[in-house]
Amino acid sequence: MTADTAERPLVSFEFFPPSTEAMEATLWASIERLAELDPIFVSVTYGADGSTRERTHSAVERIIRDTELTPAPHLTCVGASRGEIDDIARDYWDMGVRHLVALRGDAPKGSDGYVPHEDGYAYAADLVAGLRRIADFDISVAAYPEVHPEAPSAEFDLDNLKRKLDAGASRAITQFFFDTEVFLRFRDRCAAAGIESMLVPGVLPITRFPQLERFAKMCGASVPDWLRQRFAGLEDDEATRHMIAANVAIEQVRALQKEGVDEFHFYTLNRSELTYAICHALGVRPKQAAA
Repeated sequence: MTADTAERPLVSFEFFPPSTEAMEATLWASIERLAELDPIFVSVTYGADGSTRERTHSAVERIIRDTELTPAPHLTCVGASRGEIDDIARDYWDMGVRHLVALRGDAPKGSDGYVPHEDGYAYAADLVAGLRRIADFDISVAAYPEVHPEAPSAEFDLDNLKRKLDAGASRAITQFFFDTEVFLRFRDRCAAAGIESMLVPGVLPITRFPQLERFAKMCGASVPDWLRQRFAGLEDDEATRHMIAANVAIEQVRALQKEGVDEFHFYTLNRSELTYAICHALGVRPKQAAA
């Protein structure tokens, strides 16, 4: 084994359940391509409405049935009682799922903000504790290097992260970011707060810049001016856009790698091309190619 393969970082990938046949074909082509990279798990997002939940469940079932991947379905507190969520978790355990991503979840569209379900888990820390009572799940939670947009302060947000981890989560996956210093400062603050759990940077390969800016606005992530400048004028030039996007993300992950980061989570948006290229640059390659 070479030094490069011995030090290969760990990776995981996020997908969302498809809503059309065309999207389903794209998803499974991406899953098959990225499965070659032997991720430690693949997460599947989850919405508050019943149809999205069913699509998540269906995608997880197929991952278990047709691949050797480890699925990590998302579970949220939104729109369901404790009993309903507990039943979903038990069903997942019975299917063979051992890893979950526990989130508070976004408020339903058109609402005035998040309000806990009367009979539900109020927040993610409560959900983590509840899931740990059901079975010995490996649980990931979310972290926000630039502070959750609804948090009253950075200190409150950090305390909330600590509560989630203390409740039984094993790792925190961050919201995406583009300034490496943002992550490193956050990592230092976590260490100072006594957080010793794995902190995994979330990486978002940029497919379309206007879409990225919408995502960033919703989740409180900053978009640096230098990044806007790199994509300026490329609205109708997809090939160049993808080259720039790969370059930006490769710079980011290599910089984090130099700072001792050895695990990465990729928000794939159900596309494989950019994520595969970034992983290749990280040294994460199919076993046969690595050998």
